[in-house]
Amino acid sequence: MYDQRSLEALVAVAEEGGFERAARRLNITQSAVSQRIRLLEEAIGRPVLARTQPPQPTGPGLALLRHARRVGLLQAELHAELGTEIGAEMGSDVTTAAHSEMPWRTLALAVNADSLATWFTGAVLPLLVANNLAQRLVLDLRVDDQERTHDLLRRGEVAGCVSTRPTPMQGCRVTFLGVMRYHCVAAPEFAQRWFPRGLDRAGTALAPAVVFNRDDAVHDRYLTQELNNSPEDAPRHHVPNSERFVDFISAGAGYGLIPHLQAAPLLACGTLVDLRPQSPMPVPLYWHCWNIPSNLLTHLTQALQNSGRELLLPG
Repeated sequence: MYDQRSLEALVAVAEEGGFERAARRLNITQSAVSQRIRLLEEAIGRPVLARTQPPQPTGPGLALLRHARRVGLLQAELHAELGTEIGAEMGSDVTTAAHSEMPWRTLALAVNADSLATWFTGAVLPLLVANNLAQRLVLDLRVDDQERTHDLLRRGEVAGCVSTRPTPMQGCRVTFLGVMRYHCVAAPEFAQRWFPRGLDRAGTALAPAVVFNRDDAVHDRYLTQELNNSPEDAPRHHVPNSERFVDFISAGAGYGLIPHLQAAPLLACGTLVDLRPQSPMPVPLYWHCWNIPSNLLTHLTQALQNSGRELLLPG
């Protein structure tokens, strides 16, 4: 059994990005944080942190982080449950006092920007508000491409993620959420100028595109799927914000792929036109989370599944 205070120090250094910030978070001295990390390293006989700037967990450090974060979540739930049971026996004032003494816990989740801008937020907020008194919970949302969020879960940095991968990794469970359908769209004037005959290779070689960032592969994959070609030297706006992404396209600055939840009203009113209406791009989404007996993760999974069933498309 590893010392719990040393594990908490490891988590704090990893999440805060340094020993000084970890010390402030834990309300101890920086030397105390260093000592706790050394005790942990002596216990396993290997370094748990590379002393880089910021410190990076080693292979053993990642394994310990995954363990520590899972244990932390279960401990928080147990604390909340015990406080509720004691309060039921002794009165609501005791319950409130017990909860007020609980530390706030952070639950890190990874989600792609398009989901965050459309269906994800509405799914988690009611659950978060309802559980805040009992759980004293705050969310740490990590936003990344839906094909890269999986790596954050694998490294133990988050408890769950929205991903395009259907296969669960070891120690996790997976739930199908639904399909996010993307439309290749542009403003009418932009479409008439660059794509008078619809989406074609001549237009994509010259027209400015709008992509999320340099790691976003959806645009290239779609053009390759439809045209067997995605010109690498064509001009591109990089707009790493889902709402502003739509603004760029609606204003006529470029063309790009927008999820149906954002595109549908703009297509209906004529603000945008679909350059390839016969071929939207389906992107299936899955929820991956730790496979531990956590009521919070169970309720979170159910909330996401219900929202996906309501707002996403069936598989």
